[in-house]
Amino acid sequence: MRELLWDEREETLDTLFEGRLKILQRKDGYRFSIDALLLAHFAEPRSADRIIDLGTGCGIIPLILIFRKKAERVIGVEIQPSLANLARRNAALNRLSNRIQVLEKDLKNLEGNKWKETFDLAISNPPYRKVGAGRINPQIEKALARHEIKATLEDVLHCAYYLLKEKGRLIMIYPASRAIDLLQEMRRFHLEPKRLQFVHSHMREEARLFMVEALKEGHAQVKVLAPFFVYGSEGKYTPEAQKLFR
Repeated sequence: MRELLWDEREETLDTLFEGRLKILQRKDGYRFSIDALLLAHFAEPRSADRIIDLGTGCGIIPLILIFRKKAERVIGVEIQPSLANLARRNAALNRLSNRIQVLEKDLKNLEGNKWKETFDLAISNPPYRKVGAGRINPQIEKALARHEIKATLEDVLHCAYYLLKEKGRLIMIYPASRAIDLLQEMRRFHLEPKRLQFVHSHMREEARLFMVEALKEGHAQVKVLAPFFVYGSEGKYTPEAQKLFR
């Protein structure tokens, strides 16, 4: 149990859902944001779905999906040893080690193993920025999570196509400014966008993010959902955003 100890000098112990879900994170490392909460909320797994989270970080999305009874089991893939270790510790901290499996692997190296075409649902909150687009954070965890240093958008989509069954689904969140990039690349990998929702911080602001669900070898038809607004007119969370934390 020693690996579960919280190092107050290096880590924070954060909570969600009125303190019922506990999450260890490094103070100076990559920390999950509202993006992960949005993506977990957007996901609509079926009860029997086999699910994989590509780039699981500290394991936040598997934790939320299982806590909210949206999933029975989830496999998380994480290339960074420090984050993979945190994900395992967070699973154990919440007594979910038997339901969350963490693979410390490069997603580009998942081909050729037993998981080809075995998943019903893949989820990914990938790096948003190309190398050379903006300053790369000197903190390695943050740099790898934010820039396409270890995995490009093409790598994520290629991996998802390989892992998903026919008619399997991929759910992603991405900057609204790169919406065309993602949708074009999805189609190139025969992952057809089927459900789309744009995320705005405030009602009168441009969309900051968007979420998309794509179907492997699906037909061309997309459902565009009503926009998701994080803050209302008084600067407080909208009722829909409050659901992210409940």
